[in-house]
Amino acid sequence: MAVFFRMFSVLPLWLLHALGWLLGWLVFALSAQYRQRFIANASLAGYTLRQVRAGVGHAGRMVAELPRLWLGASTPYFWENDVCVDKAYARGRGIVFLTPHLGCFEIAAQGLAERYSQHHGPLTGLYRPARQAWLARIMETARNRPGLSMAPTTLAGVRQMIRALRQGQAVGLLPDQVPPDGMGQWAPFFGRSAYTMTLAARLVQQTGATVLLAWGERLPLGRGFCLHFRELEQPLAPDLDTAVIQINQAMERLIRECPQQYLWGYGRYKQPRQEK
Repeated sequence: MAVFFRMFSVLPLWLLHALGWLLGWLVFALSAQYRQRFIANASLAGYTLRQVRAGVGHAGRMVAELPRLWLGASTPYFWENDVCVDKAYARGRGIVFLTPHLGCFEIAAQGLAERYSQHHGPLTGLYRPARQAWLARIMETARNRPGLSMAPTTLAGVRQMIRALRQGQAVGLLPDQVPPDGMGQWAPFFGRSAYTMTLAARLVQQTGATVLLAWGERLPLGRGFCLHFRELEQPLAPDLDTAVIQINQAMERLIRECPQQYLWGYGRYKQPRQEK
């Protein structure tokens, strides 16, 4: 599999996205469970399948573009509202970038690291190693690139992120990812209770870091990506329960900017796993 992964890394982005589109629809057609979850999750947010059916293809594109993003030549990307990133770094209190499963979250991290790490230190991202040994090796090589530092989903990883923020650096999280049991709390997400990580809110409360929302939009015909950035509508509340709800609401608003690129098939409402 590692050989095939490297072979795909040399393909042009437009071809990878075309293959990914086919992959997305193939999985949607063959997996009733995935198809039902996709439709149900979109319905909770008020969308019909017709309105977000492009998301079927984008889910496949997300997978197909990884070889190029991790191992291949750089891809073009553009900035939108990056002035808020400049201002946040200028405050010197650190930045917590929050990105839902929307568009291409890999390119957002790479773009930030390439542009800001030389003057403001690396971007630290939270990750869980892949179960497959070959994929875990590729992930470690690809994500620990210049300007990027990866923190494991352990107490040591959390401490690493806190240190980075206190040094005025940035960290990145996917707050709509279901955390292990004991590392989150139940909070509404598109009107249904979802187990939600508390780490993002805790990091901000402990360090006073600035929160910015980010996502990478896939542009049509393989033209690259557009990196979007948003500020919170209001500061996070000091109360943890309220802050977690605020983050979920912020993720909802971001997803509604481009629901066609959200990963509706993700098991957002599943029960948290038990850590061994």
